[in-house]
Amino acid sequence: MSGRGARPAGRAFAVMGIVNVTPDSFSDGGRFLDAEAAVAHGLALAADGAAYLDVGGESTRPGAQAVGVDEELRRVVPVIERLVEEGTPTTISIDTYKGAVAAAALRAGATLVNDVTALRGSPEIAEAVASSGAGLCLMHMLGDPRTMQQDPHYDDVVSEVKAFLEERMRFAVAAGVPEERIILDPGIGFGKTVAHNLELLARLREIVELGRPVLIGTSRKSFLGKLAGGRDVDERLPGTIATNVIAFERGASIFRVHDVAPVLDALTVTAATVAA
Repeated sequence: MSGRGARPAGRAFAVMGIVNVTPDSFSDGGRFLDAEAAVAHGLALAADGAAYLDVGGESTRPGAQAVGVDEELRRVVPVIERLVEEGTPTTISIDTYKGAVAAAALRAGATLVNDVTALRGSPEIAEAVASSGAGLCLMHMLGDPRTMQQDPHYDDVVSEVKAFLEERMRFAVAAGVPEERIILDPGIGFGKTVAHNLELLARLREIVELGRPVLIGTSRKSFLGKLAGGRDVDERLPGTIATNVIAFERGASIFRVHDVAPVLDALTVTAATVAA
């Protein structure tokens, strides 16, 4: 907690810090492509209070191009190994949909796989997770990063996302992943319009009803800039905080963000208020 003292009592939550080891992520692409810079960034996020560090070697921004397995491994494995060696008091997550990358990251010390395809990209990830005792985050995405923002359509976005996550959870459990190790993510911004994102946040309790921890990732996303009159990516912290506070109030418990310290402070105050 960076020396700031213990949090007051309240409903439990955790902040996940983003460690993008990529040249093209929408917010901080290229800043932490060097392994040393990525490790230093991860350690700083942990010092700010991150309970998770989500290490990713391939951007999933709209229009992003795929990265080969060898290159993704080159980017992420040394970072995970170093973070583990440093004794980082966080859960290390690997943000990947490739089975070979997930397996190598778990061997390197990661204990959570964050799969934006919910096992559709590589079903074998379930076996690696099950055999290692790791956790698994299943996310909803319409299409893939190259196509997901091309006129996304739903009859009822919340009902459809909920049904998808329920089906993918059943798939993971059937493949050997214990349900208690599964986290669910409705995929804010992944094949959704501004209206879809707002509907998901407004009705988030319907996703929470599935009975697993819900992860929310709104950090610096484009819909926040649009709602605030065209804010650039580095001007979206207020919107990020607002959406995470709303999501917490509606039952989310894990918050994936770039700016750990201010979001953690906002959620701490919110949790204390909700508990009052």
